[in-house]
Amino acid sequence: MARMMEAMHVSPTGDVDRDFVEMMVPHHQGAIDMAQAMLRYGTSEPLKRLAQEIIITQEQEIFAMRLAIGDPLPTQTTASVQQSPTNPHHTPH
Repeated sequence: MARMMEAMHVSPTGDVDRDFVEMMVPHHQGAIDMAQAMLRYGTSEPLKRLAQEIIITQEQEIFAMRLAIGDPLPTQTTASVQQSPTNPHHTPH
């Protein structure tokens, strides 16, 4: 959590769009990290299903934000999305 809070502390550049993304991405990544911890250590099946959905949606939102400000697209999908059984675009290798 401290890492997320530190990463969200960004000096404004004057570009509101970029500043928004630079502050939101660590927030979303923090949610992904917490959801991954839930999948690894949690015992509640409903919460694990929710954690899987959180990972998918937060990664999609990070992708959309980066795309909106013109950041280069990643060359491959992250492992958590590739391995997620709830990802409708998942194709096994």
